[in-house]
Amino acid sequence: MARYTGPVCRLCRQQGEKLFLKGERCYSDKCAIERRSYGPGDQGRGRRSKLSEYGLQLKEKQKVRRSYGVLENQFKRYFETAERKHGITGENFLELLESRLDNVVYRLGFATSRSEARQFVRHGHISVNGRRVDIPSYLVKENDVISIRENSKSLKRIKEVCELNADKALPSWVTVDMEKKEGKVLTAPVREEIDLPINEQLIVEFYSR
Repeated sequence: MARYTGPVCRLCRQQGEKLFLKGERCYSDKCAIERRSYGPGDQGRGRRSKLSEYGLQLKEKQKVRRSYGVLENQFKRYFETAERKHGITGENFLELLESRLDNVVYRLGFATSRSEARQFVRHGHISVNGRRVDIPSYLVKENDVISIRENSKSLKRIKEVCELNADKALPSWVTVDMEKKEGKVLTAPVREEIDLPINEQLIVEFYSR
């Protein structure tokens, strides 16, 4: 599957805000936004022009898509699925993104970033309800149990991450036992607990044009 393989810090600089794509690095003084708050490239230091209504919608869509690490076609399919569901389209849309297995692994503290969580899933280190799942876009459901597979619990990086995130604040819709390296989805994701500032209405407007 095609995916973005360029420097992810460049995406934050393009966006003009932190997207927390590099885990611990984003919280250190090595963060690209902290060191170079202007945009990338020769024109990056130039004055930012005022965005049109369409420009604001596009920027918000790109921010969310990049934050969750989803390519455009799949991102649009999530939106179309959200439109067909009962309820508020924007909230349905974010709930689908939050329900991705790679995001849930990140929320549980089994990875320091969504990209690292995606790698763990693809490499077969994660199981759902006792069954290995290596598809990052797999949508978890209420009462699903997500755990580090037994053969992977002793891996150095996984042990480091679990120790680092032992006291990580969790959203209310999941619970975790770091000793067992096992977590559970209690309810559907809660919109108010998404830590990234998102205006989903702008994305709804973008795809409704």
